[in-house]
Amino acid sequence: MTHTNGKKGFIARLRRPSATYSVGFLLLAGMVLGIVFWGGFNTALEATNTEAFCISCHEMRDNVYPEYKETIHYSNRTGVRATCPDCHVPKDWTYKMIRKVQASKELWGKLVGTIDTREKFEAKRLELARHEWQRMKASDSRECRNCHSLESMNSDAQKQRARKQHATATADNMTCIDCHKGVAHHKPQGMTEADEE
Repeated sequence: MTHTNGKKGFIARLRRPSATYSVGFLLLAGMVLGIVFWGGFNTALEATNTEAFCISCHEMRDNVYPEYKETIHYSNRTGVRATCPDCHVPKDWTYKMIRKVQASKELWGKLVGTIDTREKFEAKRLELARHEWQRMKASDSRECRNCHSLESMNSDAQKQRARKQHATATADNMTCIDCHKGVAHHKPQGMTEADEE
């Protein structure tokens, strides 16, 4: 009975106007705290959205990062570099938040050592790749399209095979990941014909 009365008393005090602080002060304090919280939240969010953060885990630094450094996304004639978050984290806030929540599973894997050795990583590589391909296909390769667009491509400057493939992709409503698996990382061992489609 005392516990219930204590709880009701606390709620009643929260509802009662403050005798010490004005409503204006309370509103201003709430706004300042909200801005500080939002600024801190966005700072932390952006800090976790960098290549340096991604490769701070040895699982990424020692496995997929060296492969990525061999690709055109890392080094090319124009000097434009696509970093880990450019391909793996949506730019749109809503989708970014969804992806960050999904990443919590990856943090759990880090804590329990799911892929903490090269052997464990290679054993799970196909499964990890399939998850990422599925995510990219479901979003119509949204992150690829931040930089690449079939409509903006100069097909006359492409090799004949690429020109033909892109025309087919457009006609068949295909998405980038349908053909470009392994574009920034080595393809996993054990891929099936279904994985190649």
